[in-house]
Order: sequence, then C-alpha cells, then structure tokens
Amino acid sequence: MSDEIPVTADRPDSAISVTGTDHISIIGSNEEDTVDFYRDILGMPLVLRQPNLDDPSMTHLFFDTGDGRMVTFFVSDQPSNRGGQRPGIGAVHHLAFSVDPERFEETKAALDEEGIGYNEFDRGAFHSLYTTDHNGLVIELATDKYDIPDDRRGEALATAQRIRVAAGAAYVEDDHLAAALDELGIESEPVDLDEADSGVGGV
Repeated sequence: MSDEIPVTADRPDSAISVTGTDHISIIGSNEEDTVDFYRDILGMPLVLRQPNLDDPSMTHLFFDTGDGRMVTFFVSDQPSNRGGQRPGIGAVHHLAFSVDPERFEETKAALDEEGIGYNEFDRGAFHSLYTTDHNGLVIELATDKYDIPDDRRGEALATAQRIRVAAGAAYVEDDHLAAALDELGIESEPVDLDEADSGVGGV
C-alpha cells in the first residue's frame, strides 16, 4: 500500500494548504527545569510566558527555536521525570531541531560539558545527535550535510527519494542527495562531518 502513495514535493489538491509550522505544544513538568534545558542548554530564547488559556493553573512557555517557529510547554509544579516517554500511536516520538553544521562539534562539546549523554548517527540525508530532555523526551539535534535553501528542501528530499527507490536502496544515502541536488541545479558543497554509524536497525 505505502509504495502506491506518491512521494512528491508538489502541493496536493487539498481543501486546506498550510504555510508552515507555527508551534508545537508539549505538556511539561515545571518552569525551572524546562527553562534550564531549552533556554540555557539548547539556546532557545524564552519569548512569552502567560497562563495556559485552557487551564489557568498551568503556565504556558514559548521558546523561539531559532527561525521564529515556536516550541511551547504547559508547565506547573510537577517534578521532572527522565524515565522516558510512553510509546504508542499518537505519542510524540521525538522533536528535531536544526544545528548549524559549523557549530556541530561545539554542540557535542557543550553536551559533554553539561554531562548530557547523546548518540551520534549519520542518517544519510543529514547528521544527528540524539539526547533526551529533563522529562525523557527524545531530542534530535540535526545538521544538514548540504546547504539547501529552505524553500527547496522538500523538493530535494523528494528527488532523493526517487533516486533512492530507483537504486533499490533502503534509505536515502549521501550519493542520492548529491545526485538530487545536481539534478535540481542546486549548488552546494558537502559539509565536513565526522564519520558515524547510520543507526539503521539499531546499528
């Protein structure tokens, strides 16, 4: 069934056409731990604090992820829980945030300095660090291997997908993305990143 669903960057003929991600809201624990992780470690400015309009007993915190898109948290006075999230349909698997490739090594060093563990993987189309926040939510810090204009990322990935399928590969690899950029006429030099396992199948 999934092979029959087309993968394309073309806009679908749908009743609604969204223009981007405005914000994602998470149920958090408490303000202190949330600000400590998202502002003081990940570097997201806290740009708005107000009551949760649906439940004024909670506080609503808005953090700017770096491009004007927000991640927000409903917090109260609950203790943080690093025990991990409950998996299941409808649950959040992880949040992924972009990191400048020129600051990727600096990011790893900062996590080391804070005593925050992480795993590093080469995901083919991008390179990622995986860690967890103070409530066990998986956080991905991803950096692109190529400097692709934001308005052409979907097009580049959809083209790499077509090339991947034609090559019979299990997932998009470096050469598929490079070929896609060449086909689309997007000039971009690859970023020099350390080698890492793909993480495919737990590797």
